[in-house]
Amino acid sequence: MTGPGATHARGEPRPTTPPPNILTEVELTWIEKRVENWSRFGREAGEQILDRRRRVLRFAPDSVFAFVRWAANDFGTVASTLDVLRATLPVEPRQTVPFVRPGADVLLKVEGWPKVERVLQMIDAIEAIGVDPAEVSMDHWRHIHNRMAAGHQPRTYTHDHHRAFLLRRRVGS
Repeated sequence: MTGPGATHARGEPRPTTPPPNILTEVELTWIEKRVENWSRFGREAGEQILDRRRRVLRFAPDSVFAFVRWAANDFGTVASTLDVLRATLPVEPRQTVPFVRPGADVLLKVEGWPKVERVLQMIDAIEAIGVDPAEVSMDHWRHIHNRMAAGHQPRTYTHDHHRAFLLRRRVGS
C-alpha cells in the first residue's frame, strides 16, 4: 500500500516527509556584510545546521521558493541575485543554480540590486493581500521575469488572479 497513512511491512507508519533523495537542497550562508544567502519564502521539508554561519534547507518536489544571494567586498556590493525556483523530481529537467543541489526549475531570475529590490517589493505586496508567495501561480513568476527582462512593468498579482489560478488548478486535477 502506498500514499499517506500507509504502513511499512512491520506496521510502523511511513514518514510524512519525502525521501531525502528527491529533495532539493539550498545552502544558506550568512557572513555579515560579506555573503548573505537567504530564503525569502517557501515551505521547507527539512533543515540541517552545518555551523553557525551555514545551514541547508530542503524542499519537496513542486515546492516554490525564493533564494536571494548577495555578496560584497571592501568597496561595496559585488553581486545580488534573486531566483524564484520550483523544486523538481529527479527525472525532471532542471537548471543549475549556485548553492542549489541538484538544481531547480527557474521561474524568475533577476540580477542587480535595483531589480532584486523591486522583486522583493512585489513579494511584500503579494503577502500584503494575504497570499503566501509560495502559493502564487508559477505563470505569474514567469510573467515577472519576462516583463523585467524586457524592461517593462509586470502586472500586480491580485486576489482575482489568485482565485482564478486556484480554480484552474482545481479543475485541472
